[in-house]
Amino acid sequence: MKELKISPTKTSPEILLSPDGIIRIRGRSIHENVADFFAPIEFWINAYVETPAPVTCVDMNLEYFNSASAKVFIHLMEKIKHVSLKDKKFIFNWYYEDGDEDILERGEYFSSILDVPFNFIKVG
Repeated sequence: MKELKISPTKTSPEILLSPDGIIRIRGRSIHENVADFFAPIEFWINAYVETPAPVTCVDMNLEYFNSASAKVFIHLMEKIKHVSLKDKKFIFNWYYEDGDEDILERGEYFSSILDVPFNFIKVG
């Protein structure tokens, strides 16, 4: 498996997907067409969960995302949870700016929907 990197734009986040177990999504996600943007990411994650690293660390560091992106993020994180079926571990780190209650609350919502603990990390 190869590493997948996507550079950020004004409407799309930086993406880093590493077969070593690093999954990082950072920036803004306000796409018009989330299906097209996230298709290669979903394809990569589907392959990754078949032979995951011993520990998968997901770092979500978003300053803003729309509801279409939120649905995709939940969908992708649900897939990542499947590494546990291979007797592997996963960690979800949710970064938020000091004082950004909206992003923190959305992370708490994701944690409850996915029924997994998140590490909430305040930055700034």
